[in-house]
Amino acid sequence: MAKFDTLRLRVRDAAALKRFYCDVLGMSDQGDRRIGYTPEQVALRFEEVGGAYRPQPTDLYWKIAISVPNIELACAQLRAHGVLVTEPQQFRDVGYLAKFTDPEGFTIELIDHHFQGERPEEEHDQTLLGGGPHISLVTLRCADISAVEPDLLNGGMTPLSVQPVEPYGFTLYFYAFTPEQPPNTDLTAVENRCWTYQRPYTVLEIQYVPAMQEETQPDADASGYEGLTVSGASMALNRLRIGLE
Repeated sequence: MAKFDTLRLRVRDAAALKRFYCDVLGMSDQGDRRIGYTPEQVALRFEEVGGAYRPQPTDLYWKIAISVPNIELACAQLRAHGVLVTEPQQFRDVGYLAKFTDPEGFTIELIDHHFQGERPEEEHDQTLLGGGPHISLVTLRCADISAVEPDLLNGGMTPLSVQPVEPYGFTLYFYAFTPEQPPNTDLTAVENRCWTYQRPYTVLEIQYVPAMQEETQPDADASGYEGLTVSGASMALNRLRIGLE
């Protein structure tokens, strides 16, 4: 089965950032200088450069998301480590979310498995971030979804959800390497959303921003997104830097 293998980020201090992701977020060594939660999900690899990370709203890369069974628990655990994390909020009918940044300024989103007020009563492992984290999303931005979606589908990806966020001027598209189909064949259906965040594998989220002229990349000597590799499938989508070594 094809999967997202490695998200490569250029950073200033790879060793320090690796300690944060392992000691605070609970990731572990996955081999080949990669860290993550389980082999079913994408792993992270940090490559050192000299320049600092200066994110822009037009950057191709936006964030990763970590889904958890209990977002309030995750936020309390992060604050105990001195991490500044926002209060969890239900963002429209998209998700129950919180955000923070890692020590180099990369955005990380927390997503609860359920909408606010809809979480079932169940016990979670209090030693794990949020009771059991996984890297659920890698989020990229795109100025033209019609220019990339055919290549994603031809590469074997399945569309899982489409989430218009019209007041904010964008639409979210979700794709994964999976034979699973979402609960509702209408991809805009709200019932597909939490189901998507609960998948045990990593999903590609694309924030389609029609008003954006083009996606921007960091300078060659600056920190930022390097690329997203795929295993088990032949995919080279240059515009999104997917499949490139």
